[in-house]
Amino acid sequence: MAEISVYPDPAALTRRAAEMITALAAEIVPVQGRFSMGLSGGSTPRALFTLLASDDYAQRIPWSGVHVFWGDERCVPPDHTESNYRMAREALLDHVPIPAENIHRVRAELSPAEAAQDYEQTLRSFFAAESDQTPPRFDLLLLGMGDDGHTASLFPHTAALHEHTRWVIENRVEKLNTWRITLTVSAINAAAQVLFLVIGSSKATVLRDVLHGPYQPGHYPSQRIGPINGRLIWLLDAAAAALL
Repeated sequence: MAEISVYPDPAALTRRAAEMITALAAEIVPVQGRFSMGLSGGSTPRALFTLLASDDYAQRIPWSGVHVFWGDERCVPPDHTESNYRMAREALLDHVPIPAENIHRVRAELSPAEAAQDYEQTLRSFFAAESDQTPPRFDLLLLGMGDDGHTASLFPHTAALHEHTRWVIENRVEKLNTWRITLTVSAINAAAQVLFLVIGSSKATVLRDVLHGPYQPGHYPSQRIGPINGRLIWLLDAAAAALL
């Protein structure tokens, strides 16, 4: 069952997300020795990353034990303006004492197929997975939702939605005339916690359909997300939740 919380504005939502991440990291690192978090791209996470880099939060997070990954990436070099890695680095990672070896980016400067294979191997090494039957268990995955219902780079009616074995796949998005690298549904749904951040009135109609409409996972990929043995949390601002 999804946990849904609505906040009056984006700032309040962002503060709540920052508090959740800070508390999780502070709780998990002393127990497990590490905290694995998958980041997302876009304007909503940028505000969150900037807040996490501020003194109020950064000093409370045990960065030496935090490992960051990405739920998806555009097929561009790491210094490109559209790179999700670059955005996270500029907004957060350059401003906190996280060890360089704890940053596990998608090498999206490779060909799409090579980048996906390389990143899956990165995950397999980190999570010490021996077979396809042992998906990665992120402590936390951050996700957004597009106004077409996509999440990560799982876009409507694309091939990645039909992948059930791999953890990472290259995905051709024809409407954007581009390739993306993305975690698959099975990899996302193995996470201990999945946190959706959804802001803005442009998302309201699709959000209503995703949460309360008929199940159309090919049309609304976000409907496919539901951790098998974990928590699914939606943080919404009032504008996005207006039609719920």
